[in-house]
Amino acid sequence: MNDSETRALIFELLGNIAPEADFSTLAGDADLREELDLDSMDFLNFVIALHDRTGIDVPETDYPRLFTLDGAIAYLRR
Repeated sequence: MNDSETRALIFELLGNIAPEADFSTLAGDADLREELDLDSMDFLNFVIALHDRTGIDVPETDYPRLFTLDGAIAYLRR
């Protein structure tokens, strides 16, 4: 999966959680939780959805690596 496909997947999954989100203004280094007003359950649902779609296990210690769009893309690319 390339960066563009990964970004699209992230936007799709986050769009299911925060349908009112405007991804066109989302900076790569912005905290997704703050920018999209995600609470802890929303973020956990995002991590679960990532796992379900990609099969990648994300241990809780790695959650901070998914806090930004750029971080999530880099994490999924590894």
